[in-house]
Amino acid sequence: MEETVVLYPSPHVGHLVSMVELGKLLLTHRPALSIHIFIAAAPYIAGRTDKYISTVSASVPSIKFRHLPIVTPASTAATPLEVLTLEILHFIKPRVHEELINISKTFKIHGLIMDFFCTSGLSVADEIHIPSYFFITSVLATDMPKPFLERDNKAYQYFLDFSTQVPQAAGIMINTFEFLESKVVRAISDGLCVPDNPTPPIYCIGPLILADDKRGGSSKTSPEDAYKCITWLDSQPNQSVVFLCFGSLGLFTKEQLREIATGLEKSGQRFLWVVRDPPSHNLSVAIKANGYPDLDSLLPDGFLERTKERGLSKG
Repeated sequence: MEETVVLYPSPHVGHLVSMVELGKLLLTHRPALSIHIFIAAAPYIAGRTDKYISTVSASVPSIKFRHLPIVTPASTAATPLEVLTLEILHFIKPRVHEELINISKTFKIHGLIMDFFCTSGLSVADEIHIPSYFFITSVLATDMPKPFLERDNKAYQYFLDFSTQVPQAAGIMINTFEFLESKVVRAISDGLCVPDNPTPPIYCIGPLILADDKRGGSSKTSPEDAYKCITWLDSQPNQSVVFLCFGSLGLFTKEQLREIATGLEKSGQRFLWVVRDPPSHNLSVAIKANGYPDLDSLLPDGFLERTKERGLSKG
């Protein structure tokens, strides 16, 4: 039988891209592998993935995408994005089970690798005796989405449940390298975080970096823009630049963008800032990917000119 590893990211486009890069890394070590990636339908628009998926399928035939059935929660009104995502991934668990069984008929599955939103897949893998792993993209606790930090929020309970299940996995993959976070990696590996239970092996596999923008959709970073950013960064003093980039769901209103700009200007800090257009719909239910923003109209008058010597803002 052919050999495969199944990857299970959450619906966010940023998570999908990270998983694809992980799949490519696995293929560099085991070229004979086949990589299957589950695609769960998102309850909102967080950047189109169809063009990105088509690009990957054409350039890396060993990576295959399997779309899971659409599941609609009973109510999405005023439900935070994180809770919506976690509920959908919970409801779709039987379909994940079916897909794994179908794949196992023609492939030997060496493991199911999930990101932290997909914790529900852990019990599915256990049921059919497939080793399960978590892939963590390395964020500080203080940088987690706000609902995960509020004890009375449903998302907090989901995240707490996830945290208690992580040690049950066969291993934890982290998008970092040991020299960068040696103290933290050592503390986890030595079992200090879960003193009463065994800690699974920790695999530092990073940094995984998308070398150029191949996501498709509305993001179209030209080689000239990329070269301009690198050239500008090379001209700055070492370790002097703050990088502001908030991911596929990190959208702010025009007022919030102006507040960020004002703070950057008053700080005197050198910065590289990725700016996206404000959302045209409610942030909690529909995130819309837009094209290049008009920075002159979004940011305070004269901001770009006043900060051009120490800052670079890109749409």
